[in-house]
Amino acid sequence: MSQCIPSLDIKKQIGTIRKELDAVIKRVIDNTDFILGKEVDYFEGEVRKYCNVRYAIGVSNGTDAIRLSLIALNIKPGEGVICPVFTYYATAGAIATVGALPVFTDIDPDTYNISVSSIEKVIREKRDFKIKAIIPVHLYGQCADMDSILKVARKYNLKVIEDAAQAFGADYLGSGNLSSKRKAGTIGDCGAVSFYPGKNLGAFGDAGIVLTNNKVIAEKINILRNQGNKQRYYHIALGFNNRMDTIQAAVLRVKLKYLDAWNKRRQEIAAYFNEQFKDLGIKTPLVPRYTTHIYHQYVLHSKLANTKIIDYLKKKGIDARIFYPLPLHLQKCFRYLRHKKGDFPEAEKAAKHIIAIPVYPDLTKEEMNYIISSLKEALYG
Repeated sequence: MSQCIPSLDIKKQIGTIRKELDAVIKRVIDNTDFILGKEVDYFEGEVRKYCNVRYAIGVSNGTDAIRLSLIALNIKPGEGVICPVFTYYATAGAIATVGALPVFTDIDPDTYNISVSSIEKVIREKRDFKIKAIIPVHLYGQCADMDSILKVARKYNLKVIEDAAQAFGADYLGSGNLSSKRKAGTIGDCGAVSFYPGKNLGAFGDAGIVLTNNKVIAEKINILRNQGNKQRYYHIALGFNNRMDTIQAAVLRVKLKYLDAWNKRRQEIAAYFNEQFKDLGIKTPLVPRYTTHIYHQYVLHSKLANTKIIDYLKKKGIDARIFYPLPLHLQKCFRYLRHKKGDFPEAEKAAKHIIAIPVYPDLTKEEMNYIISSLKEALYG
């Protein structure tokens, strides 16, 4: 049986809602209302309701959502911002591009999210600059341990920006009481979300949003995203061109209606994989009690080198991947931070042993079984 199973099949997803998408795109074109138009206002309102948050500010992309959040929280050049070393470049890149210093931490070996003990460790280290904030990343679709992170943040008077780029729609359960349930991105001072096309909720290009319950932060980001003006041609701050395109908001409004169903389907696929892989000697995703998982990625951990397994799966037509093959402290662009191999052992171990297999909602049972049988072949021949 020959197959070609991509990491994500956006064409399949679009096909199921094509008429709705065509209609809203036509509406935007007919209205010639292309930047920060009415659809952006409507989308922001729908996100506020969905996330049960006071403010949602549409911006150009997820990276800018982090960057604007840092600026709105008055993070200055030369100040330190803690973030995990095992994440996409944008988290640390946003810190660096505002002139702040990324302060890397290792990860929890079971969830791949930021290690709370590692946060405490780096805070206690002597340095010639002040640490002012933490950016926990809700990696692969589940929340980091926010109760513990907030406890540390309060202890050291640090701001908290959630990088919820991969977890929009995930619930943070905290103690487990229904009253404590909150959406990813709404727990810290603010949350940054990406709607890159490959995300669970993906635009037709770049787009992002900042979530916050703080009126002052929201007002600052509203001004910063739009060239620093509150009233056209009157600029009260040095702002940026980080506005959301109306067409992206229109597309996202259509897709938002289906997000929970799509995430539920990802969870069902993950549960099926978990059952099939339980006796293979390969570690399936751990989901702590304090969070749900929306499986932006379904990530396995093998004792074998992941490159060999992934090469085999690719030969079988399965687009398996490594998220991420080189931790940030070993990236050329961050050499100035003077880290070396071995500084963050759990991140380095994960980079060599994790495997992400397709988990998108449109996978068929036949495709799932083909992935399972192919992985078994890769592991045991």
